[in-house]
Amino acid sequence: MNRRIAIIGGGNLGAAMAEGLVNSGFIPAQQVTVTRRNPDLLKSLQEKGVVTTSDNAAAVRSSDWIVLAVKPFQLKEVLAGILPQLDPKRHVLLSVVTGVWIKDIEEMAGEGFPIFRAMPNTAIAIQESMTCICAQHASDEQVKYASSLFDQLGRSVFIEEKLMDAATVLGACGTAYAMRYIRANIQGGIEIGFSAATASLIAAQTVKGAAELLLKKNTHPEQEIDKVTTPKGCTIAGLNEMEHQGFSSSLIKGIVTSYKKIVNDM
Repeated sequence: MNRRIAIIGGGNLGAAMAEGLVNSGFIPAQQVTVTRRNPDLLKSLQEKGVVTTSDNAAAVRSSDWIVLAVKPFQLKEVLAGILPQLDPKRHVLLSVVTGVWIKDIEEMAGEGFPIFRAMPNTAIAIQESMTCICAQHASDEQVKYASSLFDQLGRSVFIEEKLMDAATVLGACGTAYAMRYIRANIQGGIEIGFSAATASLIAAQTVKGAAELLLKKNTHPEQEIDKVTTPKGCTIAGLNEMEHQGFSSSLIKGIVTSYKKIVNDM
């Protein structure tokens, strides 16, 4: 598929997307254009052969898929600037702008465009993102391409747009929740005798391994828990104490609280 991609907004997210797509071999570097007011800040991408420019309009003219990776408050101005170059028969719009709905983009860009909205997380920087995607007016081929694109950057799933706020909590805020668990694990490890560095390594790799078990074996967490929980053993003693202290309920309450915050602030 000889498509060209323009990433409008070469900040942390836009640059990480470009780097991941090129590193994975999904697209040749010369078929990717990344824009930023100061393209000199994108030297690592330039060295890989990615085209960099401060000219959004030029980037759009030479591309087929337009990734919008700017700040929410910048989107209206950016779209207005590239609108004369956009053609609904040629261009696909893909937004990774937080909190902006497809209907908002359609109001700014006009009707007729295939539009995707995606919610990646910060692990996109190492091609391990969990990205939730929804679409409007997209063909089956375009849906397949978008899915393939984000699968180069981790894993992806298509959801209904009404679940995007929930996806933000579970997939984006969830990174912070997981980090807080790992930090607590490290603190516990130090208390029982490990150095901070060793405790950090053990905690992080253990969480990574646990996640890979679920992803690769497609099992339920309780199935994997049962394998390490022996009668009268140390694992069940620790799990029971965590539950007595409200471990699961506090996590669930935190997720729901974050979700209510997003919904109520809209």
